[in-house]
This record gives sequence, structure tokens and C-alpha cells, in this order.
Amino acid sequence: MAVYSLIASATVPKSSSFYPKPPTNSNFILSKSTPFLKRNPNFKFSPISSHLLQNTSKNVSFSTSKFFIDKDLSSFKDSLFILCTSLALSFSLYLTDVDPALAFVVTSPRKLQTDELATVRLFQENTPSVVYITNLAVRQDAFTLDVLEVPQGSGSGFVWDKDGHIVTNYHVIRGASDLRVTLADQSTFEAKVVGFDQDKDVAVLSVDAPKEKLRPIPVGVSADLLVGQKVFAIGNPFGLDHTLTTGVISGLRREISSAATGRPIQDVIQTDAAINPGNSGGPLLDSSGSLIGINTAIYSPSGASSGVGFSIPVDTVGGIVDQLVKFGKVTRPILGIKFAPDQSVEQLGVSGVLVLDAPPNGPAGKAGLLATKRDSYGRLILGDIITSVNGKKVSNGSDLYRILDQCNVGDEVTVEVLRGDHKEKIPVVLEPKADET
Repeated sequence: MAVYSLIASATVPKSSSFYPKPPTNSNFILSKSTPFLKRNPNFKFSPISSHLLQNTSKNVSFSTSKFFIDKDLSSFKDSLFILCTSLALSFSLYLTDVDPALAFVVTSPRKLQTDELATVRLFQENTPSVVYITNLAVRQDAFTLDVLEVPQGSGSGFVWDKDGHIVTNYHVIRGASDLRVTLADQSTFEAKVVGFDQDKDVAVLSVDAPKEKLRPIPVGVSADLLVGQKVFAIGNPFGLDHTLTTGVISGLRREISSAATGRPIQDVIQTDAAINPGNSGGPLLDSSGSLIGINTAIYSPSGASSGVGFSIPVDTVGGIVDQLVKFGKVTRPILGIKFAPDQSVEQLGVSGVLVLDAPPNGPAGKAGLLATKRDSYGRLILGDIITSVNGKKVSNGSDLYRILDQCNVGDEVTVEVLRGDHKEKIPVVLEPKADET
């Protein structure tokens, strides 16, 4: 009833055509809320109009069907239209359960910038190539003496090819009795070690997974990288699901030591992208989504990400992986010497690598390089000091390793040494490590 009274009062406009008092000729009865209409015997309401007026107020009983109004027919049509619209709105609100607080809330679609869309697309396209590696070790229970396999570490890796080869860091799988690889779809497979290179901290695993589940990561080039370009690291830090961190290349041609052997790794990429524990072995990507390095280490006294992370360049990794897949090992050439720490040579006031030992069955021993020894009186007699290899200057041990990494097994190199007070050039044929033959 309240709705009808409101509609009736809203539909009839207040104008001079309506009298403030009811006419003296009262052939009809009006309620207090009903507007007074002027009677005109020449005007007839249509059946629809009469029906609407009857529904507007049930207290109105008309004794005649002819009324006059001063407004023209267009004004009446406007009032009739407003009445019908009000009725339709009233019934729609009555039948529809709408929360008043949400009735006029309009949610706009999420808008991302162009660089944000590119980052989201890069993560979605490369996540299927990144895997989670669990390192299991055998432990014996102290009370029951049962032998159990317990997780002793975890890390990341990525799919190298459709044959099921997975590339990661060596320190991720070191000391494992069993390895498990979890793909992006959460399917888990037992993994076997194909081979590893301790000096470069690279390892290759193999899983027997369906080829449709394996998505190799696109391999890029690291020789043309520039400081300042964007990079993206995908991994599983702290055992979490795939996580993306972004940053820039903050340095090139850095040098770090292998976690297993201490041998220096040259030309390492430095980045400020967060590399936390668990990111090791994961890919470092450029803005096109191509692999440019393997996330290996962070420099942090506290163990947390300090904005200085290191990745092994893909140009170095590619050659190592190819050898591991084909031969199961890396045949890296050696001189067959042991040399003194760089600090000891600096104290002598010379620049180069001091030979401490050159076994006679090694390449250097066979070529005639002299080792450091003591005479019969206990006096120290310095051995040869290597100053260059193939014309490239050698100032310390890192320089020597860097030159040898560019050579192959069987190559003959010219080693220039400082022997006493004069220099000599000695040809040496490089050989592989004794434990890799």
C-alpha cells in the first residue's frame, strides 16, 4: 500500500489544473492521499487508465467515469509513462535479491602495463621447464637401527632436452643416495646421475618421464651480455613452488670458487636478482625468456639474499653438458702440477705461478718443468715460475686455469717459465685428469 501511495503522489504533477479543494459537486469519493481532479463530461478514461487508477489507491471509489483535466493529452501520457516505470521498478526490486551495498558497484578489469604483461608471459611460458630436485640420503635410526632415506637438501633444475636430461648444480646433488625430480605438473620421478663436473659445479640427471611432460628450456647466448640488462630467475626457494625474482646484470666476468673443489670458475654473471637457498641450479633468463646462466651462489655473510648473486654463463654450461651427455664425464686438460698460493709468489716480488710439484708421470714432469725442493742443507730451491702459456700472460693461478679451459686434451702448448735468472720456453702436451681416464 505504501508503494502504491508513493507512485500515485509521484505520477500526478502539481499544477494549476488541480484544485486545492474538492469540488462541491461530489459525485465521487477521494481519499486524503488522492489528488483532486476536475470533472469534464466530454472526456473519458481508457480502460487501461481506469485500471491503473484503481490500482493506485484502493480507497478511491469513483461514482462516475468522466473527468476533466486541464492538461493536454501529452502531459497525461508522460504521467502514465512514469507510473508504469515506477511499477516495473518496484516489482523488479521485490523479485530480485540484490545486495544494496553492491547494487551500483562496477568492477573495472585489471589493467597491466606492457612490461608487466611481458614478465607474466615469461614466467608462464618458462615455468614448465623448471623442476624441483630433492636430495635424499641414507640415515640409520639411533633407536631402531632401521636404515631410512631422509631429505638432506633440495634445489632447482631445468629440462635440457626431450630425452629427459635435467641440468642443475653439482652441490645440489652432492652426497645423495637417491634423487627425485618433481616436474611443473607435480609429477615426481626417480632420477639417475648421468655425470657431473665438480670444478664448474654442473651436473646432469636423467629421468624416465613421458616426452609430452618434458619441455626443454630455450638456450641463449651469454657472450654478448651487457651490464644493466634485465634478468629473471625462476626456482624453488625454501621448498616453495615456482617463484620468480627479477633484477639486472650488475657485473660480468666475475670469478668464484667451486663449492666442491675450490677451483675458480671464470666469467661468472653477477646479478641483483634474489637467489635464495633452493634457487641453486635454476635458470637465469634474459628478457626474451632464453637461458643465459645457472643460478649458483650468493654472496652473503648471513646466508640470505644480499643483492649479489652469481650464475654460471650458459656458454660454459653448454660445452660441459654436451660432454656429460655423450661421455658421462668432462675431459678437462691439465698441466699436471701443484702450485703455490698466489700470496707466496707476491712475497717473492715476482708475477706468475710457482711450481711446487711436477710428478714425473704428468704432462709437466714429462716436459721437464722443475719443482720446488730443498737441497742437502735444507735450503729451499725454487722451482720454475710460469709466466705465460701460448703467449698469454699468467699472473696467478686463475689466469692459468682460464687459459687451460680454452684448450683441449692433446693440445701442445708453449709454457714460458722463469728458471733462476733467465726465461725458457717449454712445449707441453696436455693430458686429462688421472681419475677421468
